[in-house]
Amino acid sequence: MDDQLAEALHLLRIGELVAFPTETVYGLGADASNPQAVAKIFAAKGRPADHPLIVHLADAAAIDDWAREVPIEARRLAAAFWPGPLTLILKRSGRAPDAVTGGQDTVGLRVPRHPLALALLAGFGGGIAAPSANRFGRISPTTAAHVREELGAAVALVLDGGPCAVGIESTIVDFSRGAPIVLRPGAITASDIDAVIGATTGQGGAVADPAAPPRVSGSLAAHYAPSAPLCLVAADGIKAAAAAALAEGRRVAVLARTLQPFAATDLLWHDAPLAATGYAHELYATLRLLDASGADLILVEALPQEAAWQAVADRLQRAACGSGENDET
Repeated sequence: MDDQLAEALHLLRIGELVAFPTETVYGLGADASNPQAVAKIFAAKGRPADHPLIVHLADAAAIDDWAREVPIEARRLAAAFWPGPLTLILKRSGRAPDAVTGGQDTVGLRVPRHPLALALLAGFGGGIAAPSANRFGRISPTTAAHVREELGAAVALVLDGGPCAVGIESTIVDFSRGAPIVLRPGAITASDIDAVIGATTGQGGAVADPAAPPRVSGSLAAHYAPSAPLCLVAADGIKAAAAAALAEGRRVAVLARTLQPFAATDLLWHDAPLAATGYAHELYATLRLLDASGADLILVEALPQEAAWQAVADRLQRAACGSGENDET
């Protein structure tokens, strides 16, 4: 791995792309200070040029290199949760190029909690811009194999750090408009954040500046989507929905916390973990498995409406929008 790490550092320094593991998902990395290298990320992913990237740092000490006017509450969250699955949206410094920020006056920063990512960042000595290492809008990768399947030769090197521990993207908290607000839920919850800074951070909560929130990663209505249409169905309707689709001659894949009620030739029923953390860890790998099964339709049992499930429910809602189907009731 030392040889691969050395190669990765060399490739980043000459402006090439390197995919690397974090605790959330695998990232597609480039030197955040090099607009030409960053442009390769957008080309490889098919990502809109105005969609900003998150800059990954080796430690919280680098925050002032990339941001200005950093609120004390943001520093407290960094001290509490970095390294970890938390991204802070802050006013950018002059070091953050338009290629990374999407032309906005804000930048997203985080320190990942993965030993290989931290070794890469420490060795690089600068910021690495890295969205998820997949085609834009599609299922995020949680293994090195997923990255290779998605992007192939578009990536100079994939560092294999095993399966990602968390499995869904980081929580995003915006500090750019005054009072903090959660723009994307994740493993670190609004309650976790409130416990550190004592501020209202719920999605849709009040902010000091009424201007529209900044564009951030993973905030589009359609995202994280498989190729097959994905439909969210209430728990008490999942059996009937599967039976109806089969009766129409469709091949059906199901992701449900409800046990399989019947067997059928064209039915793949996948038992989902009952706990939110386990469900999040397996979500993207499972969606890839179901999508690769040849199913014409993926049915997903709607999740409990509890805070612990908010982040996973967010990803599934966006996946359903991305597939063009959503029958949740």
